[in-house]
Amino acid sequence: MVKEFGDGLDQAVQKAFTRPAPKSAGAQMRYLVKQLKGTKAVAQMLRISQRTVERYVKDQIKKPRPDLAARLEHEVKARWQPQVRAKAREKASTTDGIVIDVHARLGYSAPIGTTDQDRLRHLTVALPPQHAARLFDAQQRGEGDDRLREITAEALREVYFQDGGRRAGSLEEVQINDVVDLEFEL
Repeated sequence: MVKEFGDGLDQAVQKAFTRPAPKSAGAQMRYLVKQLKGTKAVAQMLRISQRTVERYVKDQIKKPRPDLAARLEHEVKARWQPQVRAKAREKASTTDGIVIDVHARLGYSAPIGTTDQDRLRHLTVALPPQHAARLFDAQQRGEGDDRLREITAEALREVYFQDGGRRAGSLEEVQINDVVDLEFEL
């Protein structure tokens, strides 16, 4: 299953939640109404009518369409436990770092005379806090998945391929292509 880098970071942070997010559509809708301070804002965000939101809040409708259920769950999880989320990011960025488990086609640019052919690899690498901080900062700035991929590739070059400067010193660039599976762990 191919994942996006931003989604992987979000899922890693969600594992730090201390309480589960609301599961039923009514509970999720009530939570969003409370967070956004009104049914009109929730209706606009979810692209449904205000009356439909009110009916979910009163449990008159219990089962949303699959597309609405996905949007509803995404919006709730994006707002759930913001302080816990912030603490998890802060801890990963300052002391713990982040572990990446990636199964993808990895290639690199190196000087002439060396083998630089990309190949499918499955790596599990613990990245130091400064790399986690770069990833979370880029995500907070709203940078796209391509930029998060570049930052991850730079971190893998430094930590895995160059081993902190002990080997492959002439390695210029690492590229992550054809992601099969990707997971971050705090």
